[in-house]
Amino acid sequence: MKKQHWALLIVLAILFVDQLTKILVKTNMHLEERIPLITDKVFIYFVENPGFAFGMKFGGATGKIILTLFRLVASTLIAIYIRSIIKKGAPLGVVIGLSVILAGALGNIIDSMFYGMLFSESTYSTVAQFLPEGGGYAAFLQGHVVDMIHCPVWRGTFPTWLPSVGGQPFTFFSPIFNIADAAITVGVFYLLLFQRKFFKTEK
Repeated sequence: MKKQHWALLIVLAILFVDQLTKILVKTNMHLEERIPLITDKVFIYFVENPGFAFGMKFGGATGKIILTLFRLVASTLIAIYIRSIIKKGAPLGVVIGLSVILAGALGNIIDSMFYGMLFSESTYSTVAQFLPEGGGYAAFLQGHVVDMIHCPVWRGTFPTWLPSVGGQPFTFFSPIFNIADAAITVGVFYLLLFQRKFFKTEK
């Protein structure tokens, strides 16, 4: 199979899994509903992210549009770069790594661009409806990214001698993320660990 076919297959496969899980969660769970998968280590925990990673916001509605457009431009540049290095005969491993990152970026872009128009609002007591009669909860480019994977590695308590936080509980690795986020992270680490030589040669 040609490298461009590998790239397309990887992007489509990750997008399919990412969007399927998001749609299932959004149309079957209310906000902050939690379903344990592996004892107290892995949960499906539904939250929505209106801005940057980890729920950070950026400049209201205008900032949201700018952020989404920036992601779209960045994804386009990654796609162009993948096409370019394939023509230059880049190793399949590099193509796969970049394709995984591209798929993750596109997965979250889809949420931001279309989910506001396609779904009703998720609340703490009701689940969202797909294509509701009254229209979606937000305009084009104003959708929220669906996050649902929560893997608290370890829970503990800060030592009592620490100022301000002493004796308070804390969780190691508390972010809630999705398949697209995981794809971006895995793709970046994979390239850093196994494909650094290629990028050094490119320079």
